[in-house]
Amino acid sequence: MQHQAADYSRKWYVMAAVSMGIFLATIDGSIVNVALPTLVRSLNANFPTVQWVVLSYLLTLSTLLLGVGRFGDMIGKKPIYTTGFVVFTIGSVLCGLAPTAYWLIAFRVLQAIGGAMIFALGMAIVTEAFPPGERGKALGLSGTVVSVGIVLGPTLGGILIDALSWRWIFFVNLPVGIIGTLMVLRFVPAFTPAGRQQFDYFGAITLFISLVSLLLALTLGQQLGFGDTRILLLFAGWVIFLTSFIVIEWRTPQPMIDLRLFKNNLFSVSLITGFITFVAIAGAIILMPFYLENVLGYSTRQVGLLLAVVPIVMGVVAPVSGALSDRFGTRLITAIGLVALLFGYYAMSTLNAETTAFGYILRLSPIGIGMGIFQSPNNSAIMGSVSRRRLGIASGLLSITRVLGQTAGIAVLGALWAGRVAYHTGSILEGGATTAPTVAQVAGLQDTFLIIVGLLVLALVLGVWGLIQAQRLSQQITPAQANP
Repeated sequence: MQHQAADYSRKWYVMAAVSMGIFLATIDGSIVNVALPTLVRSLNANFPTVQWVVLSYLLTLSTLLLGVGRFGDMIGKKPIYTTGFVVFTIGSVLCGLAPTAYWLIAFRVLQAIGGAMIFALGMAIVTEAFPPGERGKALGLSGTVVSVGIVLGPTLGGILIDALSWRWIFFVNLPVGIIGTLMVLRFVPAFTPAGRQQFDYFGAITLFISLVSLLLALTLGQQLGFGDTRILLLFAGWVIFLTSFIVIEWRTPQPMIDLRLFKNNLFSVSLITGFITFVAIAGAIILMPFYLENVLGYSTRQVGLLLAVVPIVMGVVAPVSGALSDRFGTRLITAIGLVALLFGYYAMSTLNAETTAFGYILRLSPIGIGMGIFQSPNNSAIMGSVSRRRLGIASGLLSITRVLGQTAGIAVLGALWAGRVAYHTGSILEGGATTAPTVAQVAGLQDTFLIIVGLLVLALVLGVWGLIQAQRLSQQITPAQANP
């Protein structure tokens, strides 16, 4: 059975339905963070145990994204996306009913299974629903929904916990989940993939083990130290199983990830630069609360408001950037975004103990502007590089690049900051980097942001190279089209 002809008449209804799923999955990734101290008290659990309420969701989501994307390409995206909505909603209700921390962790895994179905296929469904000339605008609006979810998560979580209880941060998903499921059933078209396809189980298993090993190494390495034998074994497992996965994919007739996708240099450049920007933004997000509270002395509420600067600016800029990329091309706009990011992170390297709130916002705003300019056209470039039958796996690759970038950014840049703080202190700190003198914390922060600047220089070089390659390709194609 062949693909049905594209019907763009219901594109905005499709966008609304998909946005509800993306919003739910995004807000639930951040809303739980503010509840961790409450969960320690309410469930009589220690903090390391409660941390797994967040980590179990992240690990499950990360390891399932690519497999779900492949299934979407095989059997169709609508049934999996709809199932994801239902599973996520049921998981949310069960989380709210959880009697112990361990039950809550188990139900978060179930919730993440649904979240993986939503995240892996959301971008693919939006890409199918809109004509190529409006793809950037559509993905820009999706980026705005993500930004709104990030902003509202901690704020809404704090209000619900104060007014009701921690259980309502999960119960609030029920009405949105029901309405969203009905909208998906009503408006999302059911494209049937062409031909009979087989799932690559050996590839999926080796990739799963590889990703689990990497994520556990990055996560546990923060507590145990990255030189710990167990962490080194996890990194070794990651390399061994990743190598096995690549060998399997080259030899399998119907691989989970067609590695020939990466022969498209522009596709690879988009994924790499996207990964670098997520590493950078995650590092900033994890370090800023310590700076704002420990160095500048702001309250938790003030910190929450100041941290909202980046997602708010991103949410405003992303749709405009997406529309501009539809008109002027994705490569030029992404390069401009990377320049803005580079400027913003360099400005952040000048933060000190006397920085005012206005000075902080002035430095942080270019990061929000840069991410808003960069992300929508970069997503559009990735999704536009593949055929419809590979949209699911491309969407999964896009999502896992974001999650792995954030995980690596938190782990590596957090450890780097702690190491630089210890260096500037001149001694090992038993209480950790947050107990160091203010001058050492600031110096470590400045060093870390300069490292991020170095990473973004690499991203900008790749982005400019991609722009040059795209222009050459355009010049080669145009004469051929003009004179067939």
